[in-house]
Formats: sequence, C-alpha cells, structure tokens
Amino acid sequence: MPLTADTARCRIAATDWDALAAELDVHGSALTAPLLTPAECRDLAALYEKPELFRTTVDMARHRFGSGEYRYFTHELPAPVAALRAALYPRLLPIARDWAARLGRPAPWPDSLSEWLERCRTAGQDRSAQILLRYTEGDWNALHRDVFGDLVFPLQVVVGLDEYGTDYTGGEFLMVEQRPRAQSRGTSTVLRQGHGLVFTTRERPVRTKRGWSAGAMRHGVSTVRSGRRHALGIVFHDAA
Repeated sequence: MPLTADTARCRIAATDWDALAAELDVHGSALTAPLLTPAECRDLAALYEKPELFRTTVDMARHRFGSGEYRYFTHELPAPVAALRAALYPRLLPIARDWAARLGRPAPWPDSLSEWLERCRTAGQDRSAQILLRYTEGDWNALHRDVFGDLVFPLQVVVGLDEYGTDYTGGEFLMVEQRPRAQSRGTSTVLRQGHGLVFTTRERPVRTKRGWSAGAMRHGVSTVRSGRRHALGIVFHDAA
C-alpha cells in the first residue's frame, strides 16, 4: 500500500525534533528517524525507470554539476513523496522561523504548505523541484545550493533509498561551511536507507561576538566508489 498521510506523520513524529534542531544549529544537517521501509525505498527508486513521472532529466556532467543524473518529478507527485513533504513542512517550519528571527530577517512562510506553494506560483516559481537522483560508480555531485528563485524555504530533506555498504560504497553526503576570514569546514554523512537528512538550503545562523550572522553553506555528494545510489530530494519551494 502507498504511504498514507497518517503513516507519514506517525513516522516523522518518531524523530526527536528538539535534538534534531540542536544538531542543525551546530552542523547545518541532521538525520531523522526512519521515514520509509526498505520495500518503500525500492519502490521509489524503481520509479526512475518511468520517465512519464518526470518533467525533465538533468545530466550533471553536461552542465558541469558533477557526474550522474537526476530527474524532477511533475506536480503529480507519487503518494509517498507528497505525504512526506506535507508531513515534514510543519515540523521544519518552527526551525525556519527561529533561524529567521535570529538573523533579523522576515519569515514569509505561512502555516500551510499549500499556501506557501501558491505564493511561489504567484511569484513565477511554478515548476516542481522534487528530485529523484541516481548515481553509479564514479559519479558525484558538486557543492551547490538549491535556491531556484527569490522565494526560498531554508531547509530541505534528502532520503536515502539504497543501503550503504551493500548497494553502494562512497557517495557520502557532503556539507561545506564557508567561514568568514577562515578556512572552510566540511562534514560528511552516510545517508542511511529510509532515513531523511534535514539540511540547510543555503546558510545557518552562527553566533558571533556581534550577535548572529549567516554562515553560508553548500552541499554535494562524494564520489560513488561502487554500486548504484538513489536518493529522494524533498524541497519546500518550487522552481522558476
């Protein structure tokens, strides 16, 4: 059976969201409890072979984004993707608003995901940004930010769909923080099958002697050394 909205909310509730928020503050990324079963992961990865579900396919090497391929879903999202996106938004919203308050910025995100997406559409950001990614041996993803337009939600989620160490090796999720007047700091995370990794879209609040400042961050994927790696990217703003 497809993942239902109620099941998605129950699984997401199993995460310690206070602890996750604290880890996000420090690292800019944090793992959730399991969101999908192994069978659900396999079913989602298999959707890559159904091009009718996607609005476009991106060859990363062609665009010098790295090596590998990903596909953007149409707005007719598969039920598990839609359920996870809807259930994650209200959990991430308080963190987004807290970060905005620390940085002294507006927090334009309404309580409702549908209302926020309507604002995106009104602003000309009307293309789906939900991503299914596929990497094979030797593939990698360059450090980048998923901004897509003027309206940006500051957090997003990537869900591992294959088992690290069995289906593939390498391919760790990378984050690099550009520190002012200092060398950059990098972290790597193994994306566990079925777990989500919440991470900052472009920056995190950093405490300084003068108060809070925005620590610029980018994310990517290290080189896959063997096998095949699939991941689901859940973004909370649409693309221009």
